[in-house]
Amino acid sequence: MTWPRTEKATRVAINSVVFRSSGQNLTTAGAYIEMTSRLLEPTLLALGVLAIRGRIKR
Repeated sequence: MTWPRTEKATRVAINSVVFRSSGQNLTTAGAYIEMTSRLLEPTLLALGVLAIRGRIKR
């Protein structure tokens, strides 16, 4: 993982937390995107951990 990718991941995570905690009302499409991201984020995080683990084991 390179430094620019780490910065981008951190920025996305922080923006996600700020947006979720702001209490803004979402459009219907925004609500579906939010629900989808909440379901996919743990899966993508697990895949990322497995990818990093695979690189470390080499």
